[in-house]
Amino acid sequence: MDFLWSLFNSRRNDRHFARVDASGICHAFKQCRQPPQGQDWVEITEQKLSWLGNPLPNSARVIPRPERSSPLRLYAA
Repeated sequence: MDFLWSLFNSRRNDRHFARVDASGICHAFKQCRQPPQGQDWVEITEQKLSWLGNPLPNSARVIPRPERSSPLRLYAA
């Protein structure tokens, strides 16, 4: 029964990526939780088939967030 509930309650945290060549042309899409290996992949907000074979719009790119090197610590005053 838990399996059936998991089908309805599963929320995947997949991110969208596009493979872009040096001239900015989109060649492929990928949806996964971790960034794909390689330099040609950029994170995008959504996947649109009309972007394949065309330049990827700048508005589609996700602005990368800087990663913290250490966890944030809260100190009591």
